Amino acid sequence: MSAPTPRRTFLGRLSLPERRYLTDALRTETVGGVLLLVAAVVALVWANTPLKESYAAIRDFHFGPAALGLDLSVQHWAADGLLAIFFFVAGVELKRELVAGELRDPRAAALPVIAAVCGMAAPALVYALVNTIGGGTLDGWAVPTATDIAFALAVLAVIGTSLPSALRAFLLTLAVVDDLLAILIIAIFFTSDLNFLALGGAFAGLVVFWVLLRKGVRGWYVYVPLALVIWGLMYNSGVHATIAGVAMGLMLRCTTREGEEHSPGERVEHLIRPLSAGLAVPLFALFAAGVTLSGRAMTDVFTHPAPLGVLLGLVVGKAVGVFGGTWLTARFTKARLNPDLRWPDVFALATLAGIGFTVSLLIDELAFAGDATLTDEVKAAILMGSLIAAVLAAVLLKLRVRHYQALCAEEDRDEDHDGIPDVYEQDNPAYHLRMAEMYERKAAEHRERARLAGASRDEGDRPA
Repeated sequence: MSAPTPRRTFLGRLSLPERRYLTDALRTETVGGVLLLVAAVVALVWANTPLKESYAAIRDFHFGPAALGLDLSVQHWAADGLLAIFFFVAGVELKRELVAGELRDPRAAALPVIAAVCGMAAPALVYALVNTIGGGTLDGWAVPTATDIAFALAVLAVIGTSLPSALRAFLLTLAVVDDLLAILIIAIFFTSDLNFLALGGAFAGLVVFWVLLRKGVRGWYVYVPLALVIWGLMYNSGVHATIAGVAMGLMLRCTTREGEEHSPGERVEHLIRPLSAGLAVPLFALFAAGVTLSGRAMTDVFTHPAPLGVLLGLVVGKAVGVFGGTWLTARFTKARLNPDLRWPDVFALATLAGIGFTVSLLIDELAFAGDATLTDEVKAAILMGSLIAAVLAAVLLKLRVRHYQALCAEEDRDEDHDGIPDVYEQDNPAYHLRMAEMYERKAAEHRERARLAGASRDEGDRPA
């Protein structure tokens, strides 16, 4: 008779290499998220002051080689050009998750993948329901489906909440799958008339890119010009140009070979992520988030079906979809929740996933490209919905902040000062011998202090 299969732990402790990678990646994303918040605030202030005409003039200024079909506005350069860097990093993240991260094990991947799928389906259904009842347009169904990991981490940084590494890993994996699904949505539903010659050229460029990687060719002076050519051809093909960034990111090798401390994908991601989080995404936000926030505009968010559907999709749909998908998957796969955490922790994280910004703004501009008024209304809804989701998540997370702080302190504790947290050394005899030696030294020190204290007291008790 075969032994019963042990129940898998959901949100369990990460491996040490995975924890170190996560810490490094999220540190950059958090800084980028704060810059993203600053850029969004600057855009809103700039677009709602007497200087708003200068904002519009800069945003709509065109430059670039017209002969190559690249005479674009500053806003389009930010959306189609700079965001390609963001999606390149997303492609590398996805590749790493598939070969070395949480998604490499199909059983472990089931929870974040299903949670992400449900977390995109539920907002789309909420949007469709609101607009069907209200007589609105279904064109924006995809707008509330995306989670902005940088914005979410910035909220955590601002409210001062340190999440345990398992929750942060789940949020990152959820966002990576979310990005993949958003990429597929953009590629399938927002592809204009195809230019097969340009598309063939982009495909040929990607083949050359792949061959050079497999041959071990190095040098940014080879890959950067090639990447620019691939991007330009992809843009002119009718397929959204950011797809080029994803495709190139997925081609990088993210597994280590003998003698390598880090894979090529991890090295490139380490170099490019600060550029993406610190420059590309904030600049996109600067020229995408500048909407006029009049009283009428705010009223329209809650009265017009399209923006209302986006707002409810982010605030209600995301929370219900992510939490419901996670709970049902754990229920039917009999996964056991980490005993240090509770389901309300997962719900708080699901609420935090309702912060949709970067990709939501991009899809908004694609979905309502011919209607500037509706585009701005939906932008306002994205900002309002993300703000509401952030506030709700902050309240829910603050209720458990002391528990999270205790868990993080336990994860980080390193009493033997060897650079490895103690929780990862419980099965290491050398660790316990080091700790025994440390405590023996401390015991000897305290015995000597006790002896000296006793001798001093005896001398004080003697008669003069």
